[in-house]
Amino acid sequence: MADDRELILTRVRSALAPLAERAPLPDYDGDLAVMRQLIAGRDLLELFTERILQVNGLVLTDPAVLVSRLRESGWLHGYCDPGLWPGLASFFDTGFTVETVFDRSRMDDYAFGITRAAGAVAETGTIILKDESTSRRLAALAPWVHVAALKRGEILADLSQAVAALGDDPNVVWCTGSSSTADIESILVRGVHGPGVQIALVTG
Repeated sequence: MADDRELILTRVRSALAPLAERAPLPDYDGDLAVMRQLIAGRDLLELFTERILQVNGLVLTDPAVLVSRLRESGWLHGYCDPGLWPGLASFFDTGFTVETVFDRSRMDDYAFGITRAAGAVAETGTIILKDESTSRRLAALAPWVHVAALKRGEILADLSQAVAALGDDPNVVWCTGSSSTADIESILVRGVHGPGVQIALVTG
């Protein structure tokens, strides 16, 4: 994998080397300063709640409200990260079937998946998933509803802070709202290659 990557990058560098002029880099520092000025002093949870709503996502801070929404919509069968389940089990009544082992052979059985998020970006309403903290990536992407659990202190102000906090995990998924596409006959379709409903459960 590393050799293939280096081969591709070597070819890109070779193709760029003969070019006499390069396009100037964007004024990233200036743009970043403007964005930080816009969000300066804002409560990050409040800003994240506002921004994720703009991309058809939702923030909840009470597990009881989450369970109520799942019940009202008839989403009664799902998966929960086994590390999160002890703290959430008491909110689910006998009408639910919640599994802590995700069975890939029955992925269509799961209406919802509750997984741990690595963090969130208030600026864009983005949820960050990383392999090292997400128990089953497929459980975050295959069910119609994805619930990403995170702590209030894991909400970062902007994308630059989020990138700096990524660490060395090679597999990071940025989820900005529900999955959607409009490139098929210009019709907006949700849940094509990911969840149709994206919920952030923020605690602490």
